[in-house]
Amino acid sequence: YGFQAQPMAVPGGFVVPPVQNQPTRDGAIWMPIPPSIPNCPPGLEYLTQQIDQVLIHQQLELLEIVIGFEEKNKYELKNALGQRVYFAAEDTDCLTRNCCGPSRPFTIRIIDNLGREVITLQRPLRCSSCCCPCCLQELEVQAPPGKTIGYVVQNWHVCLPKFTIQDEKRTDILKIIGPCIVCRCCEDVNFEVKSVDETCTVGRISKQWTGFVREAFTDTDNFGISFPMDLDVKMKAVMIGACFLI
Repeated sequence: YGFQAQPMAVPGGFVVPPVQNQPTRDGAIWMPIPPSIPNCPPGLEYLTQQIDQVLIHQQLELLEIVIGFEEKNKYELKNALGQRVYFAAEDTDCLTRNCCGPSRPFTIRIIDNLGREVITLQRPLRCSSCCCPCCLQELEVQAPPGKTIGYVVQNWHVCLPKFTIQDEKRTDILKIIGPCIVCRCCEDVNFEVKSVDETCTVGRISKQWTGFVREAFTDTDNFGISFPMDLDVKMKAVMIGACFLI
């Protein structure tokens, strides 16, 4: 990562990697800070630099492994080079986490390598059962915090997990369709990202198989998101929100 884009009229070449690209105390290597881009929400510039996939790794929590106590989830978001793009942390109280389980309402705060909260995900307490079509899952994506850029809405279906990605005006942009059985042994579970008419596949959200021990004794997950490189940066952020909702 020594080669970096240079401003116009400045000769390119090998430069010393910036401080933010060095390993941190926990060993993570952050993606270099990109230049600001007009009309781009601050912090989303990371998603415009020729990025067509994001890897999300949930961190292991000791108490969850030992006694099953549900702690606040934390995640690393990395690019294809393994550089950390964002860090995400759940903001919920202890009672909600341990009483409501996976259906709990949550706020997830996504932070860049400057420590700024650049994306906020908010999910209210909802149901995900096909028996309750009036109270299905929904997630709001804000970037920066307080400014809504899109929504992820679950669609009613008898057996398939289906979601719609919407912009801030509630206009449908993309569809997400998952498999009938979302728990599989020894293989990934793929959710296809399709056009609004569901005729063309444009991306994928995959829950990656992490091995027998990890799958059996923890609820930590690894996900991969792929999307068109030229997709609007706001919709890339909403797709990240869709992955957390899934």
